[in-house]
Amino acid sequence: MKKHLKKYLTIASILSLGLFLAACSNKPINSQSTGLWDKGIVYNFSRAIIWLAHTFGGYGMGIIIFTIIVRIVILPLMIYQTRAMRKTQELQPKLKALQKKYSSKDMETVRKLQEEQRKLYSDAGVNPFASMLPLIVQLPVIYALYQAIWRTDVLRGGSFLWLELGHRDPYFILPILAAVFTFFSSWLSMASQPEKNSMTTAMTWIMPIMIFFMAMNISSAISLYWVVTNAFQVGQTFVIQNPFKINRERAEKEAAEKARRKAIEKAKRNARKSRRR
Repeated sequence: MKKHLKKYLTIASILSLGLFLAACSNKPINSQSTGLWDKGIVYNFSRAIIWLAHTFGGYGMGIIIFTIIVRIVILPLMIYQTRAMRKTQELQPKLKALQKKYSSKDMETVRKLQEEQRKLYSDAGVNPFASMLPLIVQLPVIYALYQAIWRTDVLRGGSFLWLELGHRDPYFILPILAAVFTFFSSWLSMASQPEKNSMTTAMTWIMPIMIFFMAMNISSAISLYWVVTNAFQVGQTFVIQNPFKINRERAEKEAAEKARRKAIEKAKRNARKSRRR
């Protein structure tokens, strides 16, 4: 009962946060803005970006540097979320085996399945909803950064390299980079999963295409933000969720387990031979 209550509270929190963020204003942000979200968070994010822009020589640099700072600040949460998700993913083959074993839909079998699942999570030290809390914290921070750029006229009116930040990239370089980094981030995350499914594989390709077409039709300021945050995500994923390292460790673990079972079977055969003598 406690577990189900926690699950429902977590889901309700995410939905409530989504509704809150969706209801936020899209009016330009300035010193006259009011409210905790507009004045207290988004406006101060905007001021920080502008200060960095004046310090480091341009609004484009301000967006890049502040985006990286925000991603570094929430990095511990991302690490916690990634590790929690990885532990849950490692249990998927065992969870599927349990679901196959207790496939009947009668109340007793369902109760037994839930009991075995709880035991499996407990023995592995995994909380299946542990990755949701960091997500709840990250969403408003990332969205505030997005709105600070989107709703600050001066940021969208500046220039950076070949870009007019308030207009689309005329050469489509940012949309291409945003799509490429989105693809590699998704691919790296998927490559470390013990089991793949068609939905995950499809999203690995669909998301970059969506990002590309969206970035083609929005201001360069937002496209620049997408490029930086997705590039950071690629590096972050490669460091804390390196699929090559994870797959190698998984293969070594499986080989060790196979060798252990083989040794046990050999010991049993030798014991049986000894008893016959």
